[in-house]
Amino acid sequence: MSEEILAAPAPAHPAPASGGGAPGPLAVEAVQSLTRASKILERASGGLSLAHYRVLAAVAAGDARASRVAARLALGKPTVSASVEALSARGLLVRSGVACDQRAVQLSLTAAGATVLESAQLSMTSALEDLAARTGRRDEVISALVALGSAIDDMAAGPRQ
Repeated sequence: MSEEILAAPAPAHPAPASGGGAPGPLAVEAVQSLTRASKILERASGGLSLAHYRVLAAVAAGDARASRVAARLALGKPTVSASVEALSARGLLVRSGVACDQRAVQLSLTAAGATVLESAQLSMTSALEDLAARTGRRDEVISALVALGSAIDDMAAGPRQ
């Protein structure tokens, strides 16, 4: 892995900020760590951008309409359209119309798309496992990331009642 990504100095871990003021130093450090981790995952993805990976994974998970993919991923329709166009050009996705809605686009993975997605997931999972193991708290890190994913889904679903 790249030294430039992993070579951040060890922090002193000051106390986190409280309330609605400026972000605490730990929160800033966490954001920086997530952005560096995303770069490592993208490098491990086998030539897929993270946006393209997200679209393939959403389609594989059952979000077959482009509008649902955009909503699930919290992306604008133009961004999803560009990703779908690029993935279709690579032979990884197939677009088709929906009989009851002429504006809707149905998406499905091709066999090549399923293979590329599976390969990317294996490589990215391996990279994440390596990073998590280096913390000495592998299970905690993986569990925290899963919890973060659930919180993201909750946030995307709308405001709390």
